[in-house]
Amino acid sequence: MSDAPPVTLDEWESAARAILPPGVFHYIAGGAGAERTLAANETAFDRWTIWPSMLRASGDPDPSTSILGTPFAFPVGIAPWAFQWQVHPDGEAGTAHAAAALGVPMCVSSTVLEGLEDVTASGAALWWQLYIWRNRDATADLLRRAEAAAYRALVWTVDVPALGRRHRDTRTGFALPLGPAGTPQEFDPDLSWDDLTWIRAQAPSLPVMVKGILRPDDARAAIDHGADAIVVSNHGGRQLDRAPASIDALPGVVEAAAGRVPVLVDGGVRDGADVLIALALGAAAVLVGRPTAWGLAVGGRSGVEAVLTFFRDGFRSAMANAGCRTVGDITRDLVRPG
Repeated sequence: MSDAPPVTLDEWESAARAILPPGVFHYIAGGAGAERTLAANETAFDRWTIWPSMLRASGDPDPSTSILGTPFAFPVGIAPWAFQWQVHPDGEAGTAHAAAALGVPMCVSSTVLEGLEDVTASGAALWWQLYIWRNRDATADLLRRAEAAAYRALVWTVDVPALGRRHRDTRTGFALPLGPAGTPQEFDPDLSWDDLTWIRAQAPSLPVMVKGILRPDDARAAIDHGADAIVVSNHGGRQLDRAPASIDALPGVVEAAAGRVPVLVDGGVRDGADVLIALALGAAAVLVGRPTAWGLAVGGRSGVEAVLTFFRDGFRSAMANAGCRTVGDITRDLVRPG
């Protein structure tokens, strides 16, 4: 491996693979089934081109935005991903400090139980990932803790009625730690949209984002039941193979939302131009998970900062060269298929 620091995400991933135990690397990198959806998340962006506008005084763009009262220095947030201590001793606290340094929010995985309050010391804008467990009393207690700890939103992840079949984990023998609450064995498999009312009753001050939506009718149902935002996501290709790429599902969900709530998207975002494409297709922001895992593995907190900086600088460059002075200038006419 070269002594030069990684630059692109491919380089960060390669460097992380050289460091991490095979089981941990493939748990993060892998997807469900034959990994068709995992691959599609990235290749789907290749079907879009950016058609820039000239002479728009866009050479020094402002990439900032805000969603549900959470400020973004640029429209990239950190998606939830579990057991970060397996990747680097800095763990979730290191990722949160990186998020604070770059001015973007972090969605904290529901597997962070003992350190739920400790992560807030980073000063980052934090969202809490919610899975509803079989033990409703324990779930309610955690929701109240998140509210008391000044988390800014709940991100209810709804696309894990059963754990996806991940063949890489079978081959490596990797298994999640047994015992801690928050692992898939604890998830309630029998949920409905009515559970959104129950969530609100436990933490009434927190807006609720529904993560894992791909269909327009599900988007309408989420909004009709009181969702404050939607995250278009196929769980990074880790749940149902042959599900659509997130960016392919985004326009239909945006149309169904009809401006009533913000729509975010995750899956396959690899650089700043991808962020611009997602916003042009109607997303308010994107979330990234694996890229921050590679940064954490290679450099701890500073590695996550470097990866986020890569996205920030790439997005600002894409904005400037596409003729966009602000995020509001990123409109649908900027992108076309082909």
